[in-house]
Amino acid sequence: MPVYVYETRDTGERFECVQSMHDSPLQEHPETGAPVRRVILPPNLGIKHTAGREQKLLSNDHVEKAGFTKYEKDKVTGKYNRVAGKQGPSQLDP
Repeated sequence: MPVYVYETRDTGERFECVQSMHDSPLQEHPETGAPVRRVILPPNLGIKHTAGREQKLLSNDHVEKAGFTKYEKDKVTGKYNRVAGKQGPSQLDP
């Protein structure tokens, strides 16, 4: 079940509450009875997405070590040449 964050309207004190997604939002603090509102927070994805990390993951060495084959399009001929991996043909027609 998700954990929701609420804050009291008068003091701004925040607290967490485990609730089903089907439960309606709390209207008052469970202990003090003070009026509360649900706080919307950005998700915590637990990963670091950066351009450098993406570039590293898509590098030819990393793709080949993961067992994939990578093709890049030749701008002159329009054909796709294998640049990483050992599976599949060395060249593909568009």
